[in-house]
Amino acid sequence: MPENKRTASGALGGIVGLVGLSAVAGLLVTAAVTPAIAVSGAAASSAITVFDNMPSYLKPDELMQPTTLMAGDRVLAKFYDQNRSPVTFDQVNPVMYDAILSSEDPRYYQHGGVDLIGTTRALLSNASGGETQGGSSISQQYVKNVLVQRCERDAKAVEATDTTPAMTRDEALQKCALEAVQSDGAAGYQRKLQEMRYAIQLEKEYTKDQILLGYLNIANFGGTTYGIDAAARYYFNTPAANLSVGQAAVLAGMVQNPNRFRIDRPEGSISDGETAWNKAPDGSIDDVDQSTIQALYTLRDNGEITQEQLVNAADGYSETKGRQLYVLSRMEVDGKITHEQYVAAAIEPITPKITPTSQGCASSAAPYYCQYVVSTILNDPAFGTDTDDRVRALRQDGLTIQTTLDWRVQDAAQNAMNAYTPASIDGMNFGSTVVNLESKTGRILAIAQNTKFTQDPGQAESDPSYNSVIFAGDSTNGGSIGFNAGSTFKLFTLVDWLQTGHSLNETLNGRIGPVPNMTNSCTGNYVNKNNDRINNFGNDGGYVGTPMMFTRDSLNTGYLQMAAQLDLCDIAKTAKKLGVTRGDGSDITMQYANNVIGSDNVSPIAMAGAYATVANGGTLCQPKVIDKVTDSSGAERAIPERTCSAALTPEVSATAAYALQGVMARGGTGARGNPGDGTPVLGKTGTHEEWQTWMIESSTNTTTAAWVGNYEGSVNVFKKFWGGRALSDIRYPLAADVQRASDDFYGGDRFPDPSSNLLRTQMRDLPNVVGQSISDATSTLQNAGFRVSVGDPVDSPSGPDTVAAQNPGAGSAPAGSQITLSPGNGQGATVPNVGGQTVPAAQAALNAAGFTNVSIGACQPEGNAPNEGQVTATNPAAGTATNKSAAIALSIVAKKC
Repeated sequence: MPENKRTASGALGGIVGLVGLSAVAGLLVTAAVTPAIAVSGAAASSAITVFDNMPSYLKPDELMQPTTLMAGDRVLAKFYDQNRSPVTFDQVNPVMYDAILSSEDPRYYQHGGVDLIGTTRALLSNASGGETQGGSSISQQYVKNVLVQRCERDAKAVEATDTTPAMTRDEALQKCALEAVQSDGAAGYQRKLQEMRYAIQLEKEYTKDQILLGYLNIANFGGTTYGIDAAARYYFNTPAANLSVGQAAVLAGMVQNPNRFRIDRPEGSISDGETAWNKAPDGSIDDVDQSTIQALYTLRDNGEITQEQLVNAADGYSETKGRQLYVLSRMEVDGKITHEQYVAAAIEPITPKITPTSQGCASSAAPYYCQYVVSTILNDPAFGTDTDDRVRALRQDGLTIQTTLDWRVQDAAQNAMNAYTPASIDGMNFGSTVVNLESKTGRILAIAQNTKFTQDPGQAESDPSYNSVIFAGDSTNGGSIGFNAGSTFKLFTLVDWLQTGHSLNETLNGRIGPVPNMTNSCTGNYVNKNNDRINNFGNDGGYVGTPMMFTRDSLNTGYLQMAAQLDLCDIAKTAKKLGVTRGDGSDITMQYANNVIGSDNVSPIAMAGAYATVANGGTLCQPKVIDKVTDSSGAERAIPERTCSAALTPEVSATAAYALQGVMARGGTGARGNPGDGTPVLGKTGTHEEWQTWMIESSTNTTTAAWVGNYEGSVNVFKKFWGGRALSDIRYPLAADVQRASDDFYGGDRFPDPSSNLLRTQMRDLPNVVGQSISDATSTLQNAGFRVSVGDPVDSPSGPDTVAAQNPGAGSAPAGSQITLSPGNGQGATVPNVGGQTVPAAQAALNAAGFTNVSIGACQPEGNAPNEGQVTATNPAAGTATNKSAAIALSIVAKKC
């Protein structure tokens, strides 16, 4: 274990550093840079002044660390510029400290931050044109790494000005990093002096052990592998605490030139593909860099190892092996290892066990959910005021971000997606997504998609089964502009209908016809100048009915009539109040009639949130994917602001839920999507122009939105099939499976009872239509808000095209009630009033009216009666409509019966 206390020589070194180093360094740099005036006292004095005036304090920044997205206790994904897992001092095998100090800074515990012997030797060698040497102490190397990391953290793109050219972030990073490691010319010497100045002060602020550990935690070990523990795990699949002598020597050797000595390349450490070790048929080695492995030859020549051991030891990574042998030899010289340990490590082949740490969403088990979280991080001010700050938060800040994903629901969603949808279909841009969220919190529990995630545009263009767009999201989070909502958008007309006091049981004429004009107090009224018509699905002719019925059947014409009694501007405001905008982020304006039935593009996540609001008693909880964020020290950080707030009254939400439950019941358009698990659900289907299909459903606790259709283009999904099922029908089992899974884990309660006031039945005037044609009478009654049926013909002189009777009769009746119209059969007549006539006259009148079956019924003797008899009544009574063949009985009085 390295020592922590400073020796007398170390203290002396510190004094030299504080008092004498300025003079020494000033003379050295003056001699190296301006040898012509090296003997000038003025030059030396100037150099000393320059050194003393340099900044002396450098506070090491927090180490860059991977940001980890968590879902429960499972890692969803990692992101990093530098893969690092910082460790404490005791979590590193002491042999690693010995290896790094013996090879890089053997006098580390004796100097005061700057090794004057090594620095002087290096400066003189470099100044004289000899081999370039570093001469940096561990403290100086730590300083350099801190400065390089700062470059990477702070580098930003620079816009062009009149005097300076534009620079990308990468160019700015390269420029800054080059300045931090500059070793050539006067700039290099000045950088070295500044490094020394910082190192001296660093040792005043921190202990030797702290600096040594800081160096091992910050150092690069090739590529994006930083820090000793990440290096040990990546190259040897072991923590830093378990490194062997040979492994420690390999890693210690890497820090001099990490990408040259790394051992994760297929051809070893030679990056140009040349073979480092060429075995001859007899097992000897030809064309070997003798200087690289001279130590191995020495061991062989001394009889300490065999030729076979030499070949095996060197095979594969010759340059790295040579560097390792150097480190081992320094460790032996310093007494850190024995000769036997040296030999054992020397003959052991470098055997990496490369264990990559994957990063990014492509390797995640829930890639589209993962990418939605990434989009949230990169766009939300909780992670920084600008894009660069948020990128750093994602890739450098070492955050632990706990997401809302529930693997139980996510796995069910992905399994359903895999079972019911293909990744692509020839001849169309086929897409599908399903999202599930917790209604009472807005926590998104699952996002699944049919395609495979990629961020390579070329791959997505060449293979339609790959896509980087998150279909569930919008243009801000996911890169999608959404999809035409179809009839799922009718929710907002339904809610506005109830908000304005209308009842679910009001009656409207939902028969197909020209679209009515509509009020829009925001953008101007919609006027149907061309008498355009909007059809119902399947060319249904429509009917007179109620919003309850229109919702169950998803009747376009019924909803257009509802909207005609409302203000389109208010419907648009209702959508916004429930968290829905267009997929591109702009507000919905409802300028046209077809907006009522869902022509606007919206995102599945937003629509799920709107239906969840109805299911949640009117409280909108904005969808969210992040529960908690902690930094590398475990301290909590702010998360994206997502709120729960009242959007609807309990009465309106309960009544809307009542109507939407009818959709999921037997006979409703969403019945095939009902999970059938006993949990009450509401829902709504949606179709747009046979291009897009939706199924949204919700219990009181969780909400599922499934979309299936064209993510680009307009192929008819009702005429294409996969797995024996029309693409248009995929939405039903997809949504049902996911909702069933969330019901299993989250349950659901009975929805509240609807408001009686919003279910009230209205009485309306019932006109008398007897005598009108059947078609005229039907229109009259339907326009008055009644439903019409035609009954059996009744005896009447009128024919079958004329109303002979109506039931109920004229007066008043509940709005929307059914009126039965009875046509005449042409065989009836009205019994004329023949009372007071003589019997012959009455018989003649009845015969003239078409009644031929006339007889005397009852007779009452009366002295004053005419001799022929006089009629007092008929049976059927006068005014009765009856068949002409019916018997008519006369009641008479006569002198003699």
